[in-house]
Amino acid sequence: MRSKNGIVVAIAVVAVAALVAVGWSLQRREQAVAVNVPAVGSPGHPAESASPDLVIPVASVTGRPAFYSTRVDGTELEVIAVRTSDGALRTAFNTCQICYSSGRGYYKQVGGYLVCQNCGNRFGMDQLGVAAGGCNPVPIFPEDRVTDGTNIIIPREYLAQAKALFASWKY
Repeated sequence: MRSKNGIVVAIAVVAVAALVAVGWSLQRREQAVAVNVPAVGSPGHPAESASPDLVIPVASVTGRPAFYSTRVDGTELEVIAVRTSDGALRTAFNTCQICYSSGRGYYKQVGGYLVCQNCGNRFGMDQLGVAAGGCNPVPIFPEDRVTDGTNIIIPREYLAQAKALFASWKY
């Protein structure tokens, strides 16, 4: 019974975060987005930046997932970006919606799949950033970012809302 309660709490946390993000996203669309050059680090070596946003060059996004680390208010976060087989740009936080609290609920590429390092679930690149809920990477939907043709811009405020998902990370 204890693990069911934990799952229910985890789902509730993700649902509340998603609702807050959607509300914030709607407000954000009406505001101008300042694009600054971000300090993007590599996994395990994130950059702490005063820049308000994480900026991912569209030209760097291919069919092979790229992992972009950053630090927000002292918490390391990581974003996955990939171009799907139909050419769409997809993004997600590199943390599992169910396994994040284990500290090992992050993904590594194994062949053509992203594999959760906690539960072992596998996801094809075309599945990234599509669905909220369940055991998959936490999506960053198109309405939660800005794509200007040159860059994918993920607002710092949106990243800050996801800090709790990375609090137990053991990368």
